[in-house]
Amino acid sequence: VLSSRPAAALRLPPRPGLHQPLPRSSLKTRFILIETSHAGNVGAAARALKVMGFDDLVLVKPRWPDVLTLEETVQRASGATDVLAKARIVASLDEALDGVSHLCATAMTPRDFGPPTRSPREHFATIPTPQGVGGMAFLFGSERFGMKNDDVYRCHAALSIPTDPRFGSLNLASAVQVVAYEWRLAQGGFAVQDATTPPTHADASQVAGMLKHLEESLVDIGFLDPA
Repeated sequence: VLSSRPAAALRLPPRPGLHQPLPRSSLKTRFILIETSHAGNVGAAARALKVMGFDDLVLVKPRWPDVLTLEETVQRASGATDVLAKARIVASLDEALDGVSHLCATAMTPRDFGPPTRSPREHFATIPTPQGVGGMAFLFGSERFGMKNDDVYRCHAALSIPTDPRFGSLNLASAVQVVAYEWRLAQGGFAVQDATTPPTHADASQVAGMLKHLEESLVDIGFLDPA
């Protein structure tokens, strides 16, 4: 029988009611990956955070101690190297939860015990002031075995992303992207970017001038011989 550990014993406040405001704080949202086994997922998760405006990434006992600097990680980050540079590796979940006041697990299926299971959008709708949440954190389990029950029981809610029940298992980085998007949306989101200015077409004299400049440059560097 798995025992449920009360939130108070873990230095977390009681789970809020549906309309109970959460405390305000300047602490940023934190994404915590537990025992991640694939370096590429760490890089892709960093990219997912960056495009949604988040940058607090913590890894708990990843498979590779140097995962933040591995080539596959950096490549999959696709430019989100600042998120990787700021990311931390810790030895326990307790260390990762320092300063956290509201904790959400991610789980594909509901647990018989523990916190309520809701979709991200449904749970975020119960938070009256998402812009002012103090110490929000999201937990993501290992690719190999998901979230441990004991870790889920520590949370105020378990988030389940609605998927096709016939094939509902999301890639870790994809799950991070969805939760990051939903949480950013709950905070007001980002405006859709304006369309880019349509390109202007050069007239005949401009094209002729460009070709003349190109020819002169090729002669200057010895690539083209006018003779």
